[in-house]
Amino acid sequence: MAGSSAASEASGTLSASTASSASGNSAASDAPDASAVTDPDSALPALPVLSDAARSLAARCAPRVNALARQMSRGAFEQLHGYAELPTDVKDVEIAATARHGLRLFLDRVVRDPRSVPGDFDVFRERAAQRAEEGMPLDLLLTTHCAGLRVLWQALRDAARPGEDAALVELADWLFGAGQRIVRAVTETYLDEQAALAAERRAGRRSLVRGLLEGTARPAAGSGLEGPSLVLSVRLPDGPRAPVATRRVVRRLQAALDGAFGTEVLALLDGSGGRAIVPGRVPPPPPLADLLAGVCGPGVRLAAVPAEQAAEIPEAARTAARIVRVARACGHPAGLHRLDDVLLEYQLSRPSAGSDRIAALLDPVADRPELLETLRTHLEQAQDRRATARLLTLHPNTVDNRLARISTLTGLDLSTPRGTALALAALLLRDAEEPDRPAATGEFDVTGQ
Repeated sequence: MAGSSAASEASGTLSASTASSASGNSAASDAPDASAVTDPDSALPALPVLSDAARSLAARCAPRVNALARQMSRGAFEQLHGYAELPTDVKDVEIAATARHGLRLFLDRVVRDPRSVPGDFDVFRERAAQRAEEGMPLDLLLTTHCAGLRVLWQALRDAARPGEDAALVELADWLFGAGQRIVRAVTETYLDEQAALAAERRAGRRSLVRGLLEGTARPAAGSGLEGPSLVLSVRLPDGPRAPVATRRVVRRLQAALDGAFGTEVLALLDGSGGRAIVPGRVPPPPPLADLLAGVCGPGVRLAAVPAEQAAEIPEAARTAARIVRVARACGHPAGLHRLDDVLLEYQLSRPSAGSDRIAALLDPVADRPELLETLRTHLEQAQDRRATARLLTLHPNTVDNRLARISTLTGLDLSTPRGTALALAALLLRDAEEPDRPAATGEFDVTGQ
């Protein structure tokens, strides 16, 4: 439907474009300096100057404007795929009217007023935007413009008299030049409109995903999100990225998620990661972590938490984000983290009435990163001083000295189960006290393309 409509409009467009060009030529013929003709598309080669004979030939097509418009809307465009299914009033009113407009503009510019007006293409740009909104493929839209050009050319040939071959050639040059200009205008408008529509769709999707994650939106019926879903939290390796690199990473991350789950995953992503919602009761594919690391680089961390209904998505998102943070704070290798992997640590990191006081136990060494790193590594290595020394490239005695210094400054006895548990809880609370990672702004979001 969109294709046919655009087709008739295309013919009109080509006519108009030709007209606009023709006007320029006409002006040039009246003026000794052809460069005086206004050319709205100065980046393109100048249009040829039309002679009086060429303008006279074009003028003879004026009485055929209505017939040519009908020929376009009821003849040439009938061959276009999908045109026959258009409603009769669309063919006879909208498409025919656009064709008539283009033909009259052509005649007006070529025969009467050679001045090219900036608004000459406005109608055709508007139609191109409508076709983009309707979803008509760009190649089909441009093909309809070629079909309209052909009808106009045939009309000029039919109107030509013996001895007017040169005038006909002049008008042919005009049509080719006009075709360039109209294709440029229509393509530019179509792509701009498509980009605007895509941005609008992405904004709508971001708004929906953000609302679901925050519990302020309800999924539409039939969206697949009313029931079970899988909520993901993804954290990419830290490090600065240029905007171009960030966009590239986000596109790859989105594509990897879509491919892994076999569907378009609703996601809010940025250069640091983000959160996503996968409709259905689906487990994360086993190779998901490796797949994401392959496209985003080593060090990708993620967690997946199921939600039985939309109302549970916000809590599932918070849980997934906390699992990632706890796993990172505990020094677990990057990859896919499950709650069972950090069950004790997760519980120790949960806020409670005593959380602030426990976290404050390490305040005396807060400005000593080497002591905190030693404590964390020592606990991760099951209090094995030699393994800790090896990872930190230290002598075991240095590890002992640092642990002793920690005990002196904090009052924690790291040789007892209670002291060790308090130290672990304090580390987790301090490392996880950053707020839940906010949903990505979606600045580089690529969903809905």
